[in-house]
Amino acid sequence: MIKFIVATLWICAVTVGAVFYSFQAAGARDDAEAAKPMLGGLDYVNTDIITVPYVRNARVDGYFLTKLVFTAEPAELKKLSVPPTVIITDQVYSYLYSNPQLDFSDKTTLDLDAFRASLRDSINARVGTDLVKEVLVDQIDFLTKDDIRDNAKRRRKPSKPEDSQGTEPKSAH
Repeated sequence: MIKFIVATLWICAVTVGAVFYSFQAAGARDDAEAAKPMLGGLDYVNTDIITVPYVRNARVDGYFLTKLVFTAEPAELKKLSVPPTVIITDQVYSYLYSNPQLDFSDKTTLDLDAFRASLRDSINARVGTDLVKEVLVDQIDFLTKDDIRDNAKRRRKPSKPEDSQGTEPKSAH
């Protein structure tokens, strides 16, 4: 009988300890998640595809295409009198035209981290507050004029007429 009482007390003590530990661990995990900025509290604003002509030596050599997402505080977004996508589109143009050293035929000249940081910093400086927290790249491409011409030619090519599958024209007798 004494063994039974000791075993019961042991099981109760272990259970209380496990419950206490689990509550402490859950509280520490919630604090760690609250500190991460990507988990909530921010609005994600998607831009349409932004197309910027790449002008070099007074002629268009191709088109820079990008689709971006940026995070911002919802309260700050509501204060804007201009749609935020208009501001970011303007800043993409400004960045690309103010950096003439960018050569899109050489993929190493575009530093994505510098591109994102420059957009974030210039937008925040323009609106006068810490509006944009993070700029994310959803899509980024560069199409030369030759690429565009090749795509246009492929779309214009007529498809081959299909064979009549063994049906021969009937001859008049």
